[in-house]
Amino acid sequence: MNVLKTGILMAIMTAIFLFAGAALGGQQGLIFALAFAVIANFLTYWFSDKLVLKLYGAREVSYKDAPQFVESVERLAKRAGLPIPRVYVIPSMQPNAFATGRNPAHAAVAATEGLLRALDRRELEGVIAHELAHVQHRDILIGAIVGTMAGAVSSLAWMAKWGAIFGGASSRDDNDGGIIGALVLAIVTPILALLVQLAISRSREYHADQRAGELTGDPTALASALHKIHRFAAEIPMAQAGPATAHLFIASPLSGGGLLSLLSTHPPVEDRIERLRAQAAGR
Repeated sequence: MNVLKTGILMAIMTAIFLFAGAALGGQQGLIFALAFAVIANFLTYWFSDKLVLKLYGAREVSYKDAPQFVESVERLAKRAGLPIPRVYVIPSMQPNAFATGRNPAHAAVAATEGLLRALDRRELEGVIAHELAHVQHRDILIGAIVGTMAGAVSSLAWMAKWGAIFGGASSRDDNDGGIIGALVLAIVTPILALLVQLAISRSREYHADQRAGELTGDPTALASALHKIHRFAAEIPMAQAGPATAHLFIASPLSGGGLLSLLSTHPPVEDRIERLRAQAAGR
């Protein structure tokens, strides 16, 4: 169901993009916007792992540095049939973790010092299994594709807005309806694209949780880890964390409610925990 939901949401994203291009009616502008978004996301896809690891000050570790962490990553990667990823530790006391890399052969798993201290071995392996599931499901590739479409929609909306403001100024009496339509397009389509992007991200989190429970055979371990991570995230800030990279982590490193929680790339922790407990109970 998660795979089907992702496919449907990606189809909706494509439809939004095609609608925006057709509404503008400019083939050259459409090609330019798409090319810009593809290039930007291509560069992100190839170099984001290095950038994000550097941003968070992550250092690569060996078995000698973090024996339990490294051994668990190696064992679970073999169980999942994946190449052994590189292992990093982030100097932050907020318990959290993420996986990055453009494909399974170039993957890395990073955990904060706070995570390694706060979780027991069962919980740590639940988190590692979740991150390996992201690698196995090619979630970084899916994110790049969706980001390309969302970026293209935003580029088209940007062109529509300025085209309506400047291009319509000389013929305002004859084209008021077209100007209003272009402005509506500029405002509405990026919001729709963002909502679809968030829905896809949340769907992938559910999928990774489920796969983690299968890999470890212990879904309640990840449920317990998520409870701890969520509790500490509100108390211990992560200085480098921002909206641009929050989606990478197993739980959002940003604290806050209201609108911020509605626009979060992660599902509610309570819902994730309930699903994992249901999985453990065989429901």
